Amino acid sequence: MKQLHRTIAPLLLVFLFLVVWQVVGMIIDLAFILPTPLQVAVKLWELKEILFLVHLPATLLVIIVGLTLSITLGVGLAIWMSVNKTVEKAFYPIIVASQTIPIIALAPIFVLWFGYSIWSKVAVTLIITFFPITVSTFDGLRSTSKELRDLMLTMGADKRDIFFKLSIPSALPFFYSGLKVAVTLSVIGAAIGEWLGAQSGLGYFSRRMMTQFDGAGVFAPIVLLSAIGIGLFLFVVLLEKITLHWRKTE
Repeated sequence: MKQLHRTIAPLLLVFLFLVVWQVVGMIIDLAFILPTPLQVAVKLWELKEILFLVHLPATLLVIIVGLTLSITLGVGLAIWMSVNKTVEKAFYPIIVASQTIPIIALAPIFVLWFGYSIWSKVAVTLIITFFPITVSTFDGLRSTSKELRDLMLTMGADKRDIFFKLSIPSALPFFYSGLKVAVTLSVIGAAIGEWLGAQSGLGYFSRRMMTQFDGAGVFAPIVLLSAIGIGLFLFVVLLEKITLHWRKTE
């Protein structure tokens, strides 16, 4: 019953939002500025082939490649910093400082370097997702219980045993927390990269529709981007439940 209430509450809120949006859109009656949800749904259906067969795969490829690189590099650096204080002192301030640079300002630079290829969009996605994954994983590795570490040492465990049987399980909840943030940010990063320089992708298509003053055409790919973000978040939640089944949650 509690789970049912948790599901119904956000659905009702979304339904109320859509109703208000529909009413306001009908009152304004300027579809190129604020199309109604029904107009967006109709446009999404009309453009289903080009959106789902051309631009959606291009955006998904950027997100998957960017997240894969971000997870690989982020987790690797987090482990390196956790075992080497010199590396931590050298890289941690740089990681933090990287978040003070507006991504919207870096995207044109990546386009200049990599052109309109996939790598300019992947670079944006990597930059925007690298921070939460690295910092969360690093904090998780540092949270390892000193008492349990000492206990394992007294029982004859070596550094390898401590790392794989204690440090990694302790860090996994933190890693998933960072990954939940990263997967949603990856959609934003891909869209920004495509918006500023691309030949395909949902962000690119939305910008192209804007130049044609097609309000519903602008919103249609945004709906798909939102769906991708929600889907990726739910996938991480499911993966977390499967891999952390040993952790009791209410």
